[in-house]
Amino acid sequence: MSSADNRCIVREGRRNGGGTEKGFLQKVHSPPSSLNDSLEGEIQVFLIDEDQLHTYDDLTKVNPVTPSTVLKCLQARYNLKVFYTHAGCTLVALNPFQPIPDLYTLDVMKEYHSAAQPQEFKPHIFIVAEGAYRNVQGQLEPVNQSLVVSGESGAGKTWTSRCLMKYYATVAASSSVVKSQDTVERIERRVLDSNPIMEAFGNACTLRNNNSSRFGKYIQLQLDRCQLLVGASVQTYLLEKTRVACQLANERNFHIFYKMMKGATDEQRKEWKMPCGQCFVWLPNSEKTVEEDCFHETVEAMVHLGINTERQSQIFRILAGILQLGNVNFYSSTDESQPCSLDEQSKDFSQRAAELLCVPAEELQMCLRVRTLKAGKQSVLKPCSQAECSMRRDCLAKVIYAQLFDWLVTFINNSICADKSTWCNFIGVLDVYGFECFQNNNLEQLCINYANEKLQQHFVSHYLRAQQEEYVSEGLEWSFVKYRDNQSCLDLLEGSPVGVFSLLNEESRLNRVSDAKTLRVRLEKELWENANISWDKFSKEPHFTVAHYAGKVHYQIQGMVEKNKDPVPPELTSLLQKSDNPLLHQIFTDKETENPTTKGLSKVTVFSKFKNSLESLMKILHTTTPHYTRCIKPNPDCKPLTFKKEEVIMQLEACGIVETIHISAAGFPIRIPFEGFMQRYGLIAKHSILKSGSFDAQADSSDVLRREVEKLLSVVLQHKAFDPSHNLDGEKPNLWVHCGRTKVFLTQLMLDSLEDQRKKILSQCAFTIQCCWLKHQSRRRHARHQSATLIQAVVRSWLVRRWVQRRNSAAAVIQNTWRKWRALLKSLAETELDDAKDLAERDLPVLNPVIRERGSVQLSSIQKPVTVRGWPMGLALASTPSITMSLTATGFQKMVSVMASLHLPSQRGEYTVKPNQYSQELASIRAQPKGSVKLHYQRSPLLYADTQPDMKSDVTGFNAILLEKTL
Repeated sequence: MSSADNRCIVREGRRNGGGTEKGFLQKVHSPPSSLNDSLEGEIQVFLIDEDQLHTYDDLTKVNPVTPSTVLKCLQARYNLKVFYTHAGCTLVALNPFQPIPDLYTLDVMKEYHSAAQPQEFKPHIFIVAEGAYRNVQGQLEPVNQSLVVSGESGAGKTWTSRCLMKYYATVAASSSVVKSQDTVERIERRVLDSNPIMEAFGNACTLRNNNSSRFGKYIQLQLDRCQLLVGASVQTYLLEKTRVACQLANERNFHIFYKMMKGATDEQRKEWKMPCGQCFVWLPNSEKTVEEDCFHETVEAMVHLGINTERQSQIFRILAGILQLGNVNFYSSTDESQPCSLDEQSKDFSQRAAELLCVPAEELQMCLRVRTLKAGKQSVLKPCSQAECSMRRDCLAKVIYAQLFDWLVTFINNSICADKSTWCNFIGVLDVYGFECFQNNNLEQLCINYANEKLQQHFVSHYLRAQQEEYVSEGLEWSFVKYRDNQSCLDLLEGSPVGVFSLLNEESRLNRVSDAKTLRVRLEKELWENANISWDKFSKEPHFTVAHYAGKVHYQIQGMVEKNKDPVPPELTSLLQKSDNPLLHQIFTDKETENPTTKGLSKVTVFSKFKNSLESLMKILHTTTPHYTRCIKPNPDCKPLTFKKEEVIMQLEACGIVETIHISAAGFPIRIPFEGFMQRYGLIAKHSILKSGSFDAQADSSDVLRREVEKLLSVVLQHKAFDPSHNLDGEKPNLWVHCGRTKVFLTQLMLDSLEDQRKKILSQCAFTIQCCWLKHQSRRRHARHQSATLIQAVVRSWLVRRWVQRRNSAAAVIQNTWRKWRALLKSLAETELDDAKDLAERDLPVLNPVIRERGSVQLSSIQKPVTVRGWPMGLALASTPSITMSLTATGFQKMVSVMASLHLPSQRGEYTVKPNQYSQELASIRAQPKGSVKLHYQRSPLLYADTQPDMKSDVTGFNAILLEKTL
């Protein structure tokens, strides 16, 4: 359907290129003649307002939709450094050919990931990534997603795929799961580190791209039930191994060789036998430096993936050996019975190659120059021609590199792939080589362009053709949009029983040397009816031309059959199996186990293997929800911010962007069966076919479902306060939604509206559940609080009673013990103290008045001892009045009495006697002894008996000097 046949009348916001329109749109059918007459005028009017062209973030808003208007909008946005534009179901990405700061930062990722409606943001590759991720979260069938990144070589597919992987490794590796945080970070790091390794070994600098992928890959990012990244797997397709030994003019070999040459240390150069300044035939344009020539990045990624230093050394020695092989030249011998000769320099290079590959040098030279022919049970050695020697040398290098690449892919998968039980869904990222057209094209370009034809056919069949056919079958008023279908080109290439590849395979299986002219004649004879193939009869070199969807490509026939055979001489394989390099020995031993040798040539050709892997890829794409990103190369010279109209318009027409915009603008990209629609959105109308009691058993179930869906949609439209004239039963169909016979057709805006209302209802239900649950929890907490309070009170009362009882018991014990101790002390004191009755009965002499007055007496003048009351034998107390006496004591008994009674401080010049003058304190402890005495220093049971008098203290006491009578 052209833009003149069916166009949309929208609000002014669309014509002004504004944001998302809020309104209800209608299809209006006008007479085609008037539209055709005014089409050119509308295009001119549209292009006049150039200041507003850059505001069209979705090309479906362009009116009218023509290649000119689309090209102008893209150019206006590109000039303002806006590189992403929506084109209906696809995203158009123009390569800026220069770094754009702040366009792919972590903050930008979080902004798109946390947005409620990412579609309202500026177009970005992260919108496509987030849409696929939310589809997995929503579990809408088909749940698994595929992101198809297509475009020609140099359009930016590899960079786009790298951004997608980084986005998922960021948003899907949530750190909220504490227990698996370390594991998630490890998986994220390994998934990202697989990219630089595969790009180093699989990408090269070509005429059209400095980082061209020379292989295809499909990366499955594995997600668990919580949509967290738990692993990944990589599937590769058709490595261009011929580049190892053959590079076109102004092109380079694989990146890894240049990384080694420019980043190796002196020690590594010595180990790899690669001295500075040495030139290698297979390293052309080594003086050219590109961003990818970073050796340290590759080595660091290897370490993170678990490739240890020893294994790295084995890998780099193999690569260095391949480079040494490229410098080996052969010279024809005059005697055909003798093998080709080697000059001294070539012998040196072959010796180095043998040492690096860890194989015998003589055996290596023999295998390259002599082939083994089997005649029955006997083996015959036949010298090879110079061309055959070079071919065997190249074959050896190619098979080593190809097997090393396969081993790396297997190792990466073993490192990052999760167990099947841990993941349930995946998001696939497809990055294949872009469409190629060089001056010399051979089997590699034919396979690459065939892969692009298959992807284009998938887009055509899934979107351009299948959707329109479904619209008609579901009863929508639809006029078919014309598009370029490339099915005839695919029939030419893969047709059976007659096609280009079937004829190539048939020629390859014949045990004879192929002839290019004979093959060309056969192709012309068998395929002359197909309009997609042509021949230049005046060309000297045999070739054929295929009209691909992206343009015509001339393919050389010379050498195509041999490449398709891809023969590997068995003696070369046997030589490599004997290698002392553990990795090389392992690779070819495993290869021999997987593919045991059979008699004759192998019937599995290069194209057969490639077609089988490509068919398995297409099966995966057909079972997933695809998301398309069209990368556009704005100029052929890779110049920054340079827009070539001819280059861009050719790519837009080739990939069908204009037709895609037509279908997206007038169609419904979202289709949901009635049953699934009611299961997901039936809660909006608060009833469904299963809950309402209006189910009619006689009615057809599809009719009942259709009525229920129409009721639900009417509720949604009324809730949105749309124009009531736009109803489902009216003659003018709604442009946002349409009920087919078995499905509901929706636009993205209608789906967003349904999702918004569903989220609101779910939020209300969740709020109600939360309120009830919180109320229930509050009641439980209150009951538990009361129960806990009662238990605590009972326990506390029991503890208090127990504590009081224990205190009372302890107090009683203490009191009894104290009473017993006091009684014991009292009894001891009564035993030791003087008998008061005996002292009272003793007649004390009346003191002389002179003595009583003076208070001192000369003992020597008295015949008998003077008896002082309370002081026959005692201790001095500081609290009693001091009476100074001059005493003269003679005899042992008197001296003891004086020593026991007086406190004789050594610091004074006189003796002070402090007798107890009837004070309240104790004085005498024993009567005057009669007989010999013995002094004992013991602790007395008397109160204050263990306290010494202190001159500076008010508290006084006495020392215990107990006298014990001895018998």
